[in-house]
Amino acid sequence: MALRLVADFELRKDVLPWLRAQRAASAAGAGARAGGAGIFENNYESLRVLNVERNGNIIYTYKDNKGNVFFGLYDCQIRQNEHLYTFEKDLQVVSGSVNSERTLLAASLVQSTKEGRKNELQPGSKCLTLLVEIHPINNVKVLKAVDSYIWVQFLYPHVGSHPLPENHLLLISEEKYIEQFHIQVIQEDGNKVKSRSILKCIQFYANENFNLMFEAPLDISLSDSGFKLVNFGCDDLQDQEKLSKYLTLCVFTNHTGSLCVCYSPKFDSWEQITYSVFYFHKGHSKTFTAALRSADSCVTQAITFLNLDYYVAVYLPGHFFHLLNIQHPDLICHSLFLTGNNEVIDMLPHSPLQSLSGSLVLDWCSGKLYRAFLNQSYLLEFLWNTRLDWEKIAILHCVLSCGRDPQFLEAKIIQWVSENISTCHSFDLIQEFIIASSYWSIYPETSNWDKLLPYSSVLTWTTEIPGITLVTEEIALPLMKVHSFQGYWEKLNFHLEYVKYSKPPLHYNNSVVRREWNRLISEEKTGKRRSKVYVRNILDNAIKVISNLEARSLEQRLTPLFQEEDNPQRLLVGLMVSELKDHLLRHLQGVEKKKIEQMALDYVSKLLDLICQVLETSWRKYNLHPWVLHFDRQASVAEFAVFHTMTRILEATNSLFLPLPPGFHTLHVILGVRCLPLHNLLHYIDNGVLLLTETAVTRLMEDLDNTEKNEKLKFSIIVRLPPLIGQKICRLWDHPMSSNIISRNHVKRLLQNYKKQPQSSRIDKSSFSIEFLPLNYFIETLTDLESSSQALYAFEGHDNVDATFVEEAALRHTMTLLGL
Repeated sequence: MALRLVADFELRKDVLPWLRAQRAASAAGAGARAGGAGIFENNYESLRVLNVERNGNIIYTYKDNKGNVFFGLYDCQIRQNEHLYTFEKDLQVVSGSVNSERTLLAASLVQSTKEGRKNELQPGSKCLTLLVEIHPINNVKVLKAVDSYIWVQFLYPHVGSHPLPENHLLLISEEKYIEQFHIQVIQEDGNKVKSRSILKCIQFYANENFNLMFEAPLDISLSDSGFKLVNFGCDDLQDQEKLSKYLTLCVFTNHTGSLCVCYSPKFDSWEQITYSVFYFHKGHSKTFTAALRSADSCVTQAITFLNLDYYVAVYLPGHFFHLLNIQHPDLICHSLFLTGNNEVIDMLPHSPLQSLSGSLVLDWCSGKLYRAFLNQSYLLEFLWNTRLDWEKIAILHCVLSCGRDPQFLEAKIIQWVSENISTCHSFDLIQEFIIASSYWSIYPETSNWDKLLPYSSVLTWTTEIPGITLVTEEIALPLMKVHSFQGYWEKLNFHLEYVKYSKPPLHYNNSVVRREWNRLISEEKTGKRRSKVYVRNILDNAIKVISNLEARSLEQRLTPLFQEEDNPQRLLVGLMVSELKDHLLRHLQGVEKKKIEQMALDYVSKLLDLICQVLETSWRKYNLHPWVLHFDRQASVAEFAVFHTMTRILEATNSLFLPLPPGFHTLHVILGVRCLPLHNLLHYIDNGVLLLTETAVTRLMEDLDNTEKNEKLKFSIIVRLPPLIGQKICRLWDHPMSSNIISRNHVKRLLQNYKKQPQSSRIDKSSFSIEFLPLNYFIETLTDLESSSQALYAFEGHDNVDATFVEEAALRHTMTLLGL
């Protein structure tokens, strides 16, 4: 299933055997071993989890046959149980908490309603809040005796190894007020904070101070919601079956600075369920309406919200399971929605779950404490089986965000991409994988990357997801009440400042690279090149990227890439590194320049590496051999499949203007010549799908003989080459066609600035072997130009091209046309 739950604690296994042993030992001392064991079995139903402290320790309670209330603690680190205290009164426990040193126990209790008995400790009071000094002496103090319920919680601040001089205890009243106690020996006056229908965040410090960090209005109605606490233990006094009739409200944060409020109103329909998520770090809220499986479905449980780091899970037992992307919630396709008959929904617990810190989840009914995380194996299996585009893209991002064993994950995903290249219609699968995987490979280094690098290749999503209705609204940002930020608050404030001032978004794109690369290629064609230092720095960037790739490769690549200079692609690689580095320097404050330079190199290296891996996977799958690099063999079905993969890679990278590994175009052309009929091949070339390279065409000229079919192919290729490459290639082909092309180019260069001069009307016929006046006159003109302009005569280092060569080529061509 998509959400994997591994039990960290279970009452039945971790507590019950210890309690039985304690009871047995006590009974043996009194001479009543068997009776003691039976008594506990009769009271087993009263055993329940009372609280999970911040350090993970679990407080539990039960009543014995006399009604005495037993408090115990399970240490999650050493996995041992400890008896804290026993109240020898028939009371009902509301809440309990123990300090980090385990010297103080705070508990709130009410009189038992069994047989109408009254509270003997404090007649007239409904709830009694006690502070028990467990060590060094057994002492009990009354903190509160009121008619409203009280919940208690010791604070566990982040401090060093030295203990705090005092303990901090919060008391939360049903009357909606909070008291903080600083406990030494006697009770001190607390600081009261009244709540209103507004979200407030208060941070407590070790020096007895506290700060109101922010206020944020919530556009939800809480007036008739009653009173309900989150993460203050399970209220055994409330009827759990009625919880689904009341609203659910949770506040989640994570280490990246996100702040989400999840809200589910009272259920007023069995046909659909509505809940809202306020993404305060993004400045908007989303209200989701999920259709239930059938109109007569009965909802007996409340919606459960679980904090899963980059995701929030929304779970309604037996009906749906949603994974909401809280880092990038803008597009619905980046979240996963499972509804109806699904094994994920059926395998999750149907009892109420509560999300705790550190991805812990508590099942109050069973007493099990789970550690929740996304199940990579199941998600990968789901990725292979699903046929829906919106599930493919959502699961792809879920898997990549897991972050565990990235090389294994990438290998599995690349295999899936290779098998499903043509199955996605709503987005480009290769594009999305390359962009998403590159993002997640760099993101953990700094949380600000999600503002500066593209997260997805999909910019808009219009396809509806069946059973899900979504409404997005802008919300007021939290108003920060402090001016100096550290840790989480600094990251949250960065998000809020970005929402306020960064429009349009700051995500990097290659538009600048496209313009600059086109300018450099144009300069190269015309022979006019700007500063050599500038170009050298760009090419040096490319060298560093290629070195990075060689260092990343754990095994030798089978694909024949990086075996040629491929100057255009090297320029593109180097330019992307340069532009990305400048983009990061503009927006990443306080990060060292060397670190940013390395980030840019790593990011571009990752892009190229992923492209290489996709091609390498296809190459290994079809077990291609080196002979595919020669033109004198017939193409196989396997080679055509690899050619198709390369074409899809080219389409994906072209629209985003991403670089390709040097040698990619050469390999693509070679496979294209082997796989395609001539008319299709020329169509691919003319439309820019196949990019002719000097290396590929040189090999073509050397491998193929001069049969009529091959001559037609060679000539069709040569006439489509750029002039500079074409001039070089023609000299490799000893054929009248190539001589004709060379001659034309030579004449064109000589005559491009030619001005007709008056000449003698008489031509010296003795210098010509053929009496053909038009040709004789033309050759004489060329000879004069060659003798008067030796600079033009030097033709790319080939000084054997002269008027005589042109004359011979013209005569051979004429004879061919006449069939002589």
